[in-house]
Amino acid sequence: MIVNGNNIYSLTDKNKLIITLDENNPKIVITDGFHYTKPLELVFHHVHTYYFRVACIIENYQLAVGIAMIIICYLLGFATGFFLIKLFSFFPIIYFLFFYYINRNDFLQLQVA
Repeated sequence: MIVNGNNIYSLTDKNKLIITLDENNPKIVITDGFHYTKPLELVFHHVHTYYFRVACIIENYQLAVGIAMIIICYLLGFATGFFLIKLFSFFPIIYFLFFYYINRNDFLQLQVA
């Protein structure tokens, strides 16, 4: 997490990160080194505490379903000999690579907790 372009904070799994800020309107950017979120500017008018959650556009269950779909479609295509079913097994890989490389701005998301 980068705050105001110069303060870098490391995020870990399942641990809360508390950042105390002295100035109003800080800009927050989440990065993993390759993907960056759009800068989010916080305005402290009435609320003095914000709670966020960092998420990925591809959830764990989507990865599990994609891997299962790859295995099932490829094995069905291999057993039946239909090339089209084997070809369809690559759809989850193309789908995940689209979000990873092409749609990089939406890959990481800063969500309100």
